Amino acid sequence: MKVLVAVKRVIDYNVKVRVKADQSDVDLANVKMALNPFCEIAVEEAVRLKEKGIANEVVVVSIGPKAVQEQLRTALALGADRAIHVETDEMPDSLAVAKLLQAVVAKEEPQLVILGKQAIDSDNNQTGQMLGALTGMPQGTFASKVSVEDGTVSVTREVDGGLQTVQLQLPAIVTTDLRLNEPRYASLPNIMKAKKKPLDVTTPAELGVTVARTVKVVKVEAPAERSAGVKVADVAELVDKLKNEAKVL
Repeated sequence: MKVLVAVKRVIDYNVKVRVKADQSDVDLANVKMALNPFCEIAVEEAVRLKEKGIANEVVVVSIGPKAVQEQLRTALALGADRAIHVETDEMPDSLAVAKLLQAVVAKEEPQLVILGKQAIDSDNNQTGQMLGALTGMPQGTFASKVSVEDGTVSVTREVDGGLQTVQLQLPAIVTTDLRLNEPRYASLPNIMKAKKKPLDVTTPAELGVTVARTVKVVKVEAPAERSAGVKVADVAELVDKLKNEAKVL
């Protein structure tokens, strides 16, 4: 079974994000970039399937400028077998990404596609669902447990009411939630081996996909600074402030 994992390059979650002076976007100059945490979980799940003998090949794919190859090499160091880089300097939105992944799926014909449920930069939580609609493949989103056997994948989903388990016929799409697994660290020997693993480069034009954005960013603002708390003398004063100042009662 071949598993295709889509990953994204994002600002490292430990970095404090800065907004450009003209509020057009986030400032990426001299900022540490990393593999999206949900994508790390997706790679880990695919590698575990290979270690169990369920999958025989794990392919990672990412879309973006040449610098994206750094994150693809990280995924290779975590255990993926080969990588595909769809190189573009554009910033495609979720639909364009889903269309590019659809083209890669058609070419690679994987039995299972795994994505992080969302990226920590845009937080859209759209690509996996859009890819399912475009390919017609069944999808199990927000997965906290994945089990593959007899041509099906059983996905335990985290939903508002608790947990829901769905069984999907392969080929299928799964998007990963935080509690699915604990990603491993890449060891130094595996980092060295990753440098020699295959990394193929293609372009949206070669895949027959246009990446023009359909969503326009009007303005980006930093969140308001959190105000300091206040001490109250008794419950009566607390209730009064909640009612008259915070107006939550």
